Parts: sequence; C-alpha cells; structure tokens
Amino acid sequence: MANSFISIKDFARAALPRLIDHLVFPNLIHKDYSDDFAARRGDTIQVRKPVVLEAKDFDPAQGVSTQDIVENTVDVTLDKIATVDVGIEALQGAANIDDLIRVFIDPAAAALAQKINADGLKLYQDVNSCVGEAGKTPDTLFAFADARKQLNLQKAPVSGRVAVWDAEADAAFTALEPIVHAEKSGSTLALREGSIGRVMGMENYMSQAVCQHETGITAAQAVKVNGKVSAGSNTLSLTATTLTGKLSKGDLIKIGDHTYTITADSAAAASNAIANVQVSPALPEIADKTDVTLIGSHTANLAFHPMAFAFVTRPLTAPGGVESYVTHYNGISLRVVRGYDMQHKREMLSMDVLYGFKTLYPELAVRVLG
Repeated sequence: MANSFISIKDFARAALPRLIDHLVFPNLIHKDYSDDFAARRGDTIQVRKPVVLEAKDFDPAQGVSTQDIVENTVDVTLDKIATVDVGIEALQGAANIDDLIRVFIDPAAAALAQKINADGLKLYQDVNSCVGEAGKTPDTLFAFADARKQLNLQKAPVSGRVAVWDAEADAAFTALEPIVHAEKSGSTLALREGSIGRVMGMENYMSQAVCQHETGITAAQAVKVNGKVSAGSNTLSLTATTLTGKLSKGDLIKIGDHTYTITADSAAAASNAIANVQVSPALPEIADKTDVTLIGSHTANLAFHPMAFAFVTRPLTAPGGVESYVTHYNGISLRVVRGYDMQHKREMLSMDVLYGFKTLYPELAVRVLG
C-alpha cells in the first residue's frame, strides 16, 4: 500500500466500531460472545438460554413455594462468515488512514453489517404468530397496537420490547402526525438513524434487511385439513378444490384462531393435495375437513422481546503464514487478514466475522405482515 505505516491492526480497530454502528438486529437481541478460544466455521457452541421464572400468589398458610433456577442450553452452529475481500492494488491510491476509511473501511463495514442483519432477520421463519395483512404495508398506529396486543397475549415481558420495520413501513410511519410531532429520542447512535422512536412501549428501528417472504403456492381455493390430526402432532395433510405449487419454509397457515409456521419445504401439490406438511408449534386435535387459511407472500417485519433470539459470535482462528489481527468489542469480533493469492498472483486484504443466530423463545416475537 502507499503508506507502509498503515497496519492490519489499524484496519481492524478503525473498522470494528463502524461495523457495530451499522448493525441493527444483533444489537437488539441476546448476544453470546466469548474470547476464550478461537473458532472455525461449522463449530457448535452451547448457549445458555435466559432464565424464565414464574411469579405466584403468596399463601400465608402454606408459605412460599420455591422454584429451581434452571439454565437450559441450546446448540448454536457458527455457520456464517460475512467477508469482504479486495486486492491490495485497489487501495494503492490511499495515502493515509482517512483515505482508507473512505474508500474501503466504511463501505466494507456497511456491507458486512447488511449481510449479518439479513441473516439474523431470517429468523422470522421461526415465528408463527402474526398480525396485519399480507401484501399491505403497515401504515397506521394500529400496526403498533396490534403487535403490542399480540405480545401481551403471548405474555412477553413488557420492558425492552423492540420492532424492526422495512423501508416502506418506516416511511409510512414517519409521515403519521402523532409520530411527526412526537418527542425525539435524543440519541446520536447510528443505530438510531431513521428511528421513529418509542411508540406504544416498543423502540422502533428500520432495516433494509427485513425479509420479503415468498410462498411457493401459486393457486389455492377451499383448503382443508385432509384427515384427522392427533393432539401434539407436528404434521398434517391438506386438500383443496384447487391447490398448486408447494409450501415454503416460513409460510404461515391459520386454523381456527391459531397460526402455524411451515418448518420445511413441502412436496409439490399433487391432485390438489399436499401430504406430510411440517408445522410448529404442535397442533391440537383437529377434525378432518377443517378449514385452513394460507397466508401468502409478505414482508416479515418483526416485533419482539430481546430474549426471543440470540446472536452468537466467536473470534476466528488466525491463519498461518499471513499477517492477521483479531479485535473485539461489545460482543462482536472482527478479523482482518493480509495475504497473497497465489492463483491470481496478487496481494489480498480480507475482513470477516464468524457468527450464528438462534431462536430461543419464538413466543416472545410476532410477525407484522406487510
């Protein structure tokens, strides 16, 4: 590079705070980080789920009833590496760290954050409850009220609730008079950029990475349960007057007053029927020919309590034979590597993050359809 005094450490230390500022979803959920050891992609980490306790009535005659504090664990696979890689020659014109921040570090941090946010927001596929209308952007205060009501019904803790909206919903909300004239939050954090602030007990954020869910069903009419379903089952079969295509992971179906998530892609419909559809949560007893509503493609905005999801990251191992530096702060670890690509005979600079996401308590979240 033009300035030999710009070290890999300088790159890493300049990039990490910018990466953290661009992150939205990981900064809003439960984070699990340890720098005790370096990890590789595919490693499985045991993460402790936040403890849930129950408050009971006090009975003076019986006295208190103690309950055990049980720390359950879940396995989280570190299956994601977000990476930005460039040839050193692309940075030759940068004479100092300020130039590098402008031409590489800022854009690289934004790109890494976009991928990490997008991977995390895919956890919407685990959330089976929903409010709103598929295909219609939330644009009134009823969107907040409906999400709040559903979280209340699901007994999510009141404190700490947040929501992440796509750009369309955010634009609609920022034009609402009650929000336009609401008191500003006063925060200067980049996480707050574009925020509409606190509404009905939820802190609200915008992310371009909010997922657009696409169903594989191309036509459906008069869909019903095909065969009696036993209580506790996670599979059912469907039949219909017209049914073509297939159910996709993350699709929603409604039976009575309850909504269920499709947990795996189904087979394609044959003779207007699909067998062995996998759903969550477990089903109650359902009679044959019960009506089923298929909820179509939608924007998967999310309202949730932080304990609903977890972001897990570990430092990447330092590769041998090349210059590298790993830095971490506030539950995020970043590696910068300077190496040589023998196949193409050029020097390379790489920035990457190792991480995984996991749904801990899906009942503490709700999809707000758009």
